Amino acid sequence: MAQTAKTTARTRPSVALLPRATPPAPGASKGGRVQSMSEHMRVAMRQFDDKSVLITGGTGSFGRKLVDALLRFSTARRVIVFSRDEYKQYEMQQQLATLGLDRMRFFIGDVRDADRLQLATREVDFIVHAAALKQVPAAEYNPFECIKTNVSGAENVVRAALHNNVPKVIALSTDKAANPINLYGASKLASDKIFIAANNLTGKSGSRFAVVRYGNVVGSRGSVIPFFRKLIDEKAEFLPVTDKRMTRFWITLSQGVNFVVTSLALMQGGEIFVPKIPSMKISDLAKAMAPNLPIKIVGIRSGEKLHEVMITEDDSRQTLSLDDRYIVEPTFAFWRRETYAATGATPVADGFRFASDTNEDWLDAEGLKALIADAN
Repeated sequence: MAQTAKTTARTRPSVALLPRATPPAPGASKGGRVQSMSEHMRVAMRQFDDKSVLITGGTGSFGRKLVDALLRFSTARRVIVFSRDEYKQYEMQQQLATLGLDRMRFFIGDVRDADRLQLATREVDFIVHAAALKQVPAAEYNPFECIKTNVSGAENVVRAALHNNVPKVIALSTDKAANPINLYGASKLASDKIFIAANNLTGKSGSRFAVVRYGNVVGSRGSVIPFFRKLIDEKAEFLPVTDKRMTRFWITLSQGVNFVVTSLALMQGGEIFVPKIPSMKISDLAKAMAPNLPIKIVGIRSGEKLHEVMITEDDSRQTLSLDDRYIVEPTFAFWRRETYAATGATPVADGFRFASDTNEDWLDAEGLKALIADAN
């Protein structure tokens, strides 16, 4: 474990990704509670004004948070939710009623259906691709379904964007895509490669594609935090932990939305954006949530890693560092490093590795509480 003197206990999440209080953008919906956002986020939201934004998997945790932000803080002309669950779309419409649904469009569809995607992406300016099968055990047991959604679905999104000349497309990835050992991670690595390579196919259309890669989302479906909270509420005798050494990266949904929106504003095409976010041991997380409850080591599940990596040593030769994020550059003829150098980006050291066990930014109990509060 690399949590030595050089590591820093954090009492709050990374400042560059934290939202700060600011009023909604001029002309944006003012219904419901006023949320906070960073200055960078507020400026980045202007890119959506009078534009159409489509979110695949838009009824998921991330999609709902992004749609809420778009309705509150931008004057996007259309916000299109593309998903396959009609009931979740109905629920979403009820939840967003106070914000006004005049700009909303709900498309029933699956990213496996290329024709439906092509129809949904007409006259769209931005695509945020969030649809995926994300559960590691489910992917291991249902590999055909995982490939159809995560790999073939990625290809369908790219083809639809190219056909309709969508200017900007950004895909959500995962820390499990770097040096993958499970099918979910491998499928997302393949998806990342598809989106990056798509920049070679754009021709005169000018479409550009990029990827964002981040870690575990606090409070999202499938996260260990709501699982632990459920056990605590049910008066469990212990909290199950796979391995005392296990570490993970952590980010909240609002920080994830912040990161995707600002990466869309920055992107030239072909980048993999990685946020500088903190790590925490799962055993420390359990102790922070229930200090008086013992933990029980239950063993690592099939396809799990002890630690996650978001940037490998091999990627370090093409990685730039900004204040709040890393950028893995593509190797394209059109690429201009000077654009990012002008914003203060600097190359990382050769052999650099951004991993959850050697991270220099660590969450303590207070930092975890701040993340959970931000997630609620």
